[in-house]
Amino acid sequence: MTSQRTRDRLVQRLCDQGISNYEVLDVMRTTPRHLFLDEALAHRAYEDDALPIGFQQTLSQPYTVARMTELLLAGGPLKRVLEVGTGSGFQTTVLAQLVDRVYSVERIKPLQEKARERFRVLGARNVHLKHADGGFGWPEKGPFDGIISTAAPEQIPEELVEQLAVGGRLVIPIGDNQSQELTLVEKTEDRVITTVVEPAFFVPLKSGIIR
Repeated sequence: MTSQRTRDRLVQRLCDQGISNYEVLDVMRTTPRHLFLDEALAHRAYEDDALPIGFQQTLSQPYTVARMTELLLAGGPLKRVLEVGTGSGFQTTVLAQLVDRVYSVERIKPLQEKARERFRVLGARNVHLKHADGGFGWPEKGPFDGIISTAAPEQIPEELVEQLAVGGRLVIPIGDNQSQELTLVEKTEDRVITTVVEPAFFVPLKSGIIR
C-alpha cells in the first residue's frame, strides 16, 4: 500500500501528465498521503484520484496538488504563502516543504483539528492555522508571495488579490460543478494579470468559496 514502488508509480503518472518541477515531484513521492485519509481508504492513497475526507470534502487528486503547487512556484522561491482551505492538510504539508511559511485557513473545525495533529506528527512547524471563512484570506498576516485556493469560487475574490504582494501569484480554480478553469493571477506594480492556465480543469467543488 505504501511501498516506494507504489509511490514511484504515482510520480511517473504525474510526469506523464506534464508535471516537470523536480522539487514538487520529489515532495509528492516522499509525503505519506495515506496518513491524510481514514484507515478504510488508506489503501487507495496513491491512486491519482480525489478521495472523501468527511463533511462533503475531499482530499484533492495528486495531479491537482502537483499542478497547482508547480504553478505557484513557477515565479521563484516563496517565503509567505496563504492556503485557502486546509482540508486534510495534504496540500499544506506539500507546501510546507517547499516554502518558508504557510498560513492556512479552514472553516470546518473538525477537519482543521485533524490536520493540526497530522502537522504535529510530521513535524511541519512552519504551518500556521486559522479557523475562519478563507474567502476573506488572512489580511493581518499578508501580504503573501503566493496564495493557493483548493476551493472553486465562481469569480476571483478581490480580498485575495488585495492580499497578494507585488510580484505575487494566486492559483485558483474558477467555476462551478459543471465547468472549472485553473486560473493564475499575477500582481505587478501597476496591474493584475489573469491567465487561464487549464480551461478544462476540474476539482470536486467545495461548499462555497471556502471549505
